[in-house]
Amino acid sequence: MLFLQASQRFAAELMQVRLASEHTVNNYQRDLRQFLTFSSSLVALPEKQLLITHINREMVQDWLVMGHSQGLAPATLARRLSSLKSLFAFALRQKLCDDNPAAGIRAPKLGKRLPKTLPQHQTQALLESTNRKFDDRELALLALLYGCGLRVSEVVGVNTHDLSMNFRRKVGEVRVLGKGNKERIVPLPEVAVELIESWLQKRENLLPKEEALFLNKFGKRLSVRSVQRMLKDRAMETGADMSITPHKLRHSFATDMLSGGANLRTIQQFLGHASLATTEHYTHVTLPQLQQSYEKAHPRAKAKSNK
Repeated sequence: MLFLQASQRFAAELMQVRLASEHTVNNYQRDLRQFLTFSSSLVALPEKQLLITHINREMVQDWLVMGHSQGLAPATLARRLSSLKSLFAFALRQKLCDDNPAAGIRAPKLGKRLPKTLPQHQTQALLESTNRKFDDRELALLALLYGCGLRVSEVVGVNTHDLSMNFRRKVGEVRVLGKGNKERIVPLPEVAVELIESWLQKRENLLPKEEALFLNKFGKRLSVRSVQRMLKDRAMETGADMSITPHKLRHSFATDMLSGGANLRTIQQFLGHASLATTEHYTHVTLPQLQQSYEKAHPRAKAKSNK
């Protein structure tokens, strides 16, 4: 079978059987397209003629070496290798090839990086800026991104029937569909309830064509790209860090919750992590907090303060 055809069948399985997110499928497809271009040039064949059985271990290793020489991050190289391993594992199950040329190749070691967050004053500026055309929608959206720590894909995936609200008491919750199609219920803080109520009143003016909570000006579901663009625009207007992303707001939610005294189990439930170890990776303790904890807990620090 042609490599291109195998890749397309693999992508279809990811979406239809494994229920992978659009982001995940796009990453796999991009990696496999780039490998197709690289490997077809090695064997001097047009991309549309390259067979999956043309691929061997040396071609995979050469592709990774080339990526390393181009300065690609270890995480990117590891993802590339994972994409190939997954494709050939699928091809083996479908009897499209006899072996997995990527099997046994080790991914580069990944250094642990602290999650990047926004300073609280910048986050507050984003939340308090109220001079934009779609302020009601954007502020409600930010209340879910930063106020509840939801993933951007979860936020744009919310439908109106996923909300359970009592506007008089200002309490509510939202049902979200997370990674691996796992459903969870997230409580909404009072300010989020108020902002969502305000947005729902304006939402009807867009003549909704879908059940999506967040709509664009045409009445259709807001895209992830639109949310990313909105954040950049608000950051420019408020002087916040222009490297802002929805995921950075999620990191900020987790870090600010931890700083405020929330325990990791609570944060884990908000973020929708299956493992507490993942939550520990998403949160970090700042140096001032470390110093403060030391002064409160260590006997030498206490002895010094009592002098």
